[in-house]
Amino acid sequence: MKYLKNICIILCLVGITQYASGQVYKFQTTGFTVSEKNEKGVWGKWSDFQEASLVVTLDTNKNRIIIYSQEIQLYEIVNYEEKQDNENDEIFPFSCRNDDGEPFLISIITRKKQGNRKQLYINHKDAIIAYTIINLK
Repeated sequence: MKYLKNICIILCLVGITQYASGQVYKFQTTGFTVSEKNEKGVWGKWSDFQEASLVVTLDTNKNRIIIYSQEIQLYEIVNYEEKQDNENDEIFPFSCRNDDGEPFLISIITRKKQGNRKQLYINHKDAIIAYTIINLK
C-alpha cells in the first residue's frame, strides 16, 4: 500500500512539473501594418495602420503560435531564441515554420519607451506583418 501511495505522489509531482514548464499566453490584436520587399529586394514603407481584432495564442506546451484570422495561421516553434533586452525594447524571438515548412522569425516585442506597448512581428521572406497586441486574461 505504501508503494502505491509513493507511486501516486511521484505521478502527481511529474504532472505538476509538466504543467508548470509550459504555458499558454493569449493576446488580442488591435491592428496591423505591413512592409513588403520590392522587385529589387528593398523594403518598402509601412502600410497605413489598419484596425484588426484577432486572437493570438502562444502555446509553449505544444510549441506553436496561432493567429485566428479569417484563415488560421499556425506556426510551429522550432527554436526559442535568446531574449534580447536593451533600453528601448525587450524582444522574445522564435524560429518557426508554417504547415508548408517555410521558415519564419516571429518576435514579440515590448516597446519600453512607448508605455510598454507590445507588438508581434511575423517576418516572411518578402513581407513583414506587425500586429499591435494586448494581453488577454
